[in-house]
Amino acid sequence: MTDNTFNNWTRSDDAMVETAIRRGASRRDLLRMLMAGGVSLAAGGAILGRATSALAQTPVSGGHLKAAGWSASTADTLDPAKASLSTDYVRCCAYYNRLTFMKQDGSIEMELAESIESSDAKVWTVKLKSGVTFHDGKTFGSDDVVFSLMRHLDPATGSKVNSMAKQFAEVKAIDPLTVRITLTAANADLPTILALHHFMIVADGTTDFSKGNGTGSFVSEVFDPGVRSIGKRNENYFKPQKALLDSFEYFAIPDDSARVNALLSGDTHFAASIKPQSVRLVESQQGVTLSITTAGNYTNLNSRLDMAPGDKAGFVEGMKYLLNRELIRKSAVRGLAEIANDQPVSPANPYHNAELKPRAFDPERAKSLFQKAGLLGQSIPLVASEAAASSLDMAMIFQQAGAQIGMKFDIQRVPSDGYWSNYWLKAPLHFGNINPRPTPDILFSLLYASDAPWNESKFKSEKFDKMLIEARGELNFGKRKAIYDEMQVMVANEAGTGIPVYLSNVDAHSAKVKGLLPNPLGGQMGYAMAEYLWLEA
Repeated sequence: MTDNTFNNWTRSDDAMVETAIRRGASRRDLLRMLMAGGVSLAAGGAILGRATSALAQTPVSGGHLKAAGWSASTADTLDPAKASLSTDYVRCCAYYNRLTFMKQDGSIEMELAESIESSDAKVWTVKLKSGVTFHDGKTFGSDDVVFSLMRHLDPATGSKVNSMAKQFAEVKAIDPLTVRITLTAANADLPTILALHHFMIVADGTTDFSKGNGTGSFVSEVFDPGVRSIGKRNENYFKPQKALLDSFEYFAIPDDSARVNALLSGDTHFAASIKPQSVRLVESQQGVTLSITTAGNYTNLNSRLDMAPGDKAGFVEGMKYLLNRELIRKSAVRGLAEIANDQPVSPANPYHNAELKPRAFDPERAKSLFQKAGLLGQSIPLVASEAAASSLDMAMIFQQAGAQIGMKFDIQRVPSDGYWSNYWLKAPLHFGNINPRPTPDILFSLLYASDAPWNESKFKSEKFDKMLIEARGELNFGKRKAIYDEMQVMVANEAGTGIPVYLSNVDAHSAKVKGLLPNPLGGQMGYAMAEYLWLEA
């Protein structure tokens, strides 16, 4: 390996080695991995020494971390039930806790719960931790859990997980630290479901969420929706390891270039979800590094089946044949993605249906379908925005493919501000951007069930709904996977959602920021980074 090649070894490669060490890789495994990538034995030893040294650093307390997300709105909220953007998730993770927490490897550990047990996956007994207090001094107990879970069922709450919460037949306080959850039908995924951001626990009777009164590692000091928030370390946090940062400031810079420049200039320590086009620039800079995860995030092209042109037979199928997946992977996202097959369960999930092959790019077949639908030659509006990652580049590739067969797509570029409330779920043909979810049940419940709150194409199928309930109660993995396999085929063939690739999420941060790990729930450490990061002195 030449000196020049060694100098081209990037900080993102260091991060890859550090992640492998955290996952338990032996020195022999790591050297084999490095040598397979063209790294010499001597250089590999130096790289391992640097990575091991970085991991051996003792976490330090103190400092004010400034982090920039990519999405924000005047509708930003500290109500976990209503959270819908990454900025909401980061703040809620800082100020509240869940009953359970999903670790880096996808396993579930207890957080506010001491234990969650069931003999039939239908009736669950939840034992709660004692000695936990809310930021306002109130003692945490079973009444808070009952209130937090049951409020998702009240239409007035406007919960984003109302459809998932409908499986709560009863949530009852047995004693101050014991709750019994009875489901409408067995669901072995309940401990995982309770690890979702929306199921954060709030104080019994809360109606004012502007103060973020939770049990979390930070106490809200400033919350200006659409602008910024500041949290101060909770000195009364119930976990033995309190947050390491003194304070945590979070805001959004929707423009990717401006977000990256803020990091490179030192105005922020962290730039979340940067575009693939910015990766090379960041890699070339000293003092910054990248965190890359592929957990199932995707940007999709949605055609509402209840509106023209999606209600015309053949249009949606033609749309999927016109998606040039390989070109999108190479050009729109610079290779930071895996080819997808028009359904949301990614290869990172054990229930992914690998037998379901992605549709090949076939413009002539698409042309035939558009012609039969009576749409060939018509001008069809296509709404895209910076708010949906890489959607503008995907839209241009789609538009160019359409032009080659006489299909006109009029790209309507709209601002990021207000995109999710004004266009997503509403426009006849538009893009979405979905964060990773750990189970098929969660993905299908949120996005494809007939009553799903985020049913992007208005897909409705009684058969699908019945299979969703059937899979929840099936405890045999093989039988459960067979059900989910068929459901993935149904989504790919019948829903109006074209999912061309599963995206890699890239967060960029100062080399002084330590403690960042990948998480199956998404970037920014599954949005829970505030509690675990520290700043190197």
